[in-house]
This record gives sequence, structure tokens and C-alpha cells, in this order.
Amino acid sequence: MSSIVVRNLSDQLVELVRDRILSGEVTADLPIRQDALAAELGVSKIPLREALTRLEQEGLIRSQANRGFFVRPLSTQEAEEVYALRLKLEPDAVALAAEQAKDDEQAVARQALAELDRVTDARGESVGAFNRAFHLALVRPAGQPITFSIIERLHILSERYVRKHLEPSGRDERAIDEHRSMLERWLARDGRTAASLTRTHIEQTLEDLRRQLSAERKEQKPE
Repeated sequence: MSSIVVRNLSDQLVELVRDRILSGEVTADLPIRQDALAAELGVSKIPLREALTRLEQEGLIRSQANRGFFVRPLSTQEAEEVYALRLKLEPDAVALAAEQAKDDEQAVARQALAELDRVTDARGESVGAFNRAFHLALVRPAGQPITFSIIERLHILSERYVRKHLEPSGRDERAIDEHRSMLERWLARDGRTAASLTRTHIEQTLEDLRRQLSAERKEQKPE
């Protein structure tokens, strides 16, 4: 990988390392190799450590004294908290956005779903990022910058769970159908139904994750 442009170095590093974590390239059971990562990205360890500290504040990684930084493992407890917060904030924001969205914002939402469908069909590694972009496109027109910022952070935290959720066969087709129904009512400015569909979509995803993570936890227990 070529060296990073100096301008906005901190933000670029945060995005690059975040993308690697969200895509599963950096595993949760091993410390992040800062020397090797800094050399690959063409930066010193100081800005890289600053980026890792910011990602720790986002909740994606944790630090251990004398051991370095680790990606936080997926857990039912974290999924419960993240998705519960999304349920409190996202449906209402989607409803308000549906009523206020301008033509260009509706076009952005249409394009976001088209790109998500394309990546999902191709089973691309970036499906989580495109999923996040679609959901945020349904929220942004609400004109609530603080709420939007919180929901965006929740989507970053839930992105790895989205990837986990889509592992079983058939889940991606169901997600596509749910997203299309959400967008249809959102474009029709039917905020109430769009909010209801969003709530059901989030609840169903969480329920699937509960079963999935519970089953994996049982499999990992020693005999």
C-alpha cells in the first residue's frame, strides 16, 4: 500500500484502520502489530497510536497495559446495547427524514440502496459499509446533527455485527427485501410506516444475532 498523504493524516489513519477492523482483517484475539502496520501505511507510530486511541474512544478497540491495543470481540451484551440504542433513535429519525427529504436527498437514498444491493449480490467485503451508508441516507435529511452523529457511531459499532448477521444463507435476500420496503415508504413520505419497518428490521436483526452468538458461544465452551 502506498504511503498516506500528509494532509488530514489523522483522519485518514482512523478511516483506514477502522475499515480493516470492520472488514475482519484485524482479529480480536491478537494485539495490533503497530510496527508492521505503521511501516505498511508509511507513517510513524505516533500518529498511528493517536488513531488507535480515537478508535478506542469509538468503542472498536481496547487497550491493555504493557500489551497494546486489541479489537474488541463481538458479544451479545454489546449487540444488545448498540441495537437497543438504535431502536430508541433511528425509527423516529427515519420518520422525520422521510417527511423532510428533498429531491436530491431522495436520489442519494435510491443510489445508496442500489449500491448496497450490488455489493450484497456480489457478496463483497464492503457490504457493512454500504449498509451503513443506506441507513444513514434515510436519517440525514432529518436535520438533527447531534442525533445523526450518535446514530452514525452506533452504525460503526454495529457494522461487524451486520457482517456476522449476513453469514447464514438467505439472510442477505431478506435484508434486501426489507431495505426495499423501507425505502419505498420513505420515498412516499410515509414516515410512520417507514419508522415501523425500520424498527422491525432492527429488531429482527438483533433477534437473529442473539441466537447466532449464543450458539457460537456454546460451541466454543470446552467439553
